[in-house]
Amino acid sequence: MNMTKHKVFISYHHDNDQWYKNELLRLNELHNIFIDGSVDTGDIDDRLDNETIRQIIRDNYLKDTTVTILLVGTETKNRKHIDWELKSSMINGAVNKKSGILVINLPSTGCTYYTATHSGEKEKVHPENNSWMSIDTRAEYERRYPYLPARIIDNLLKSEAKISVVNWSEINIEKLRFLIHATFEDKESCEYDLSRTMRRINA
Repeated sequence: MNMTKHKVFISYHHDNDQWYKNELLRLNELHNIFIDGSVDTGDIDDRLDNETIRQIIRDNYLKDTTVTILLVGTETKNRKHIDWELKSSMINGAVNKKSGILVINLPSTGCTYYTATHSGEKEKVHPENNSWMSIDTRAEYERRYPYLPARIIDNLLKSEAKISVVNWSEINIEKLRFLIHATFEDKESCEYDLSRTMRRINA
């Protein structure tokens, strides 16, 4: 499949899930799937106001990336830097604009559910599934995805946000390429729920 490569920022819990980021970069090096725009978020003064923190991350760390891949392990939802990266990805900055967001649940979560939001995704990524159902309650999303950050659940409840969730075990090269491209294609029309206050401490 010949698709334009997109610049990707990978958000993840460094202590627990570094292997999976490294593996994504290894696959990318072999198969030329995306442009790696990841930069490790450095120390940011917690005393700064939320808007300043968001602007620093959007303009200094996410830079000109257009897709954010969130790798979800068992501690991801409790990390303040991940929440900052997600919020920053969802907002148009003065220098860099909002990104599309793709969620990949890692094996440690034991997740078997997935959510498809992009055109053609059901057929391309989940061709074995002939029976789909809509979820419209927070309680059901939290039951299915107990390790997802609350900010992602907020946006799964908002159909205009167009965030897809897949499992690491389902990903192959062509599916990953498709998902990144589809996430990029829909980013401009995404209307994110930005109401949640940014996390100030790790849980």
